[in-house]
Amino acid sequence: MIIDWFLRLIKGALIGTGFILPGVSGGALAAVFGLYERIIEFIAHITRNFIKNILFFIPVGIGALIGMFLLSHPLAFFLENYETQVLWGFIGCIIGTLPKLWEDAGKMGRTKKHIMIMIVSLVVGFVFLLCAELYFGANIPRNIGTWAMAGVLIALGILVPGMSPSNFLVYLGMYKPMADAFKTFDLLVLLPIAIGGAACIFSLSKAVYALFSKAYTGFFHVILGIVLASTIMIIPGTPWSEVVYNYLNLGTLVCAVTLAAGALLGWGMCLLEEKYKK
Repeated sequence: MIIDWFLRLIKGALIGTGFILPGVSGGALAAVFGLYERIIEFIAHITRNFIKNILFFIPVGIGALIGMFLLSHPLAFFLENYETQVLWGFIGCIIGTLPKLWEDAGKMGRTKKHIMIMIVSLVVGFVFLLCAELYFGANIPRNIGTWAMAGVLIALGILVPGMSPSNFLVYLGMYKPMADAFKTFDLLVLLPIAIGGAACIFSLSKAVYALFSKAYTGFFHVILGIVLASTIMIIPGTPWSEVVYNYLNLGTLVCAVTLAAGALLGWGMCLLEEKYKK
């Protein structure tokens, strides 16, 4: 019993890293460790075996918090001192997961219509994010409402396995402040994130899975297009990026290394998830 409790604690810690590690999905890690179906069943039927499920998930929840807090310290440091190199590592993580996302999007069949849906969502997503960038610039408001939206994005990483919300947070300029908040235990940031995440899970879970059940392929291609758009937006040194960087220096080699390492990490996590499924 005690060993099982600590195993769930460790699984929770690893799943927690997926909430804030770019290119890694908390939902996918929950699937890897055999908890995804039980989490979704618990959310969908909250009153069924309530006490039993709460007792089961207590170590998972504690572990998830531990994982998030432990990872936030090194991430905050590296983003402060090596932002461009870290961003390329994030992009690599996302690139590493794209083949799996593409495979998952088409597992029920794919037609030209679905490819067009992906392209349209990519273009619309890019234009929308670009307009938001031009309107807000570096002054995207950080208040209770926007931190609650960050919680919603993190929760979507649970509801949609394979979707990593962190690249959206990086683009919005909220990723580093969030990592700092975890490091300093800033409740003014953490509480809205928790409330937004809980509200998303309990209010949207059935709607998300209804969309998947009725329009799986189309909905997944919309998600894929948006993921691509948000990834393009965080590329350092581009005309639309606030991160200015001169690639004519040795730091570019480090960018290449972090890109490759990130891609390997994302790809490896996908292989691990596939191994679990088999």
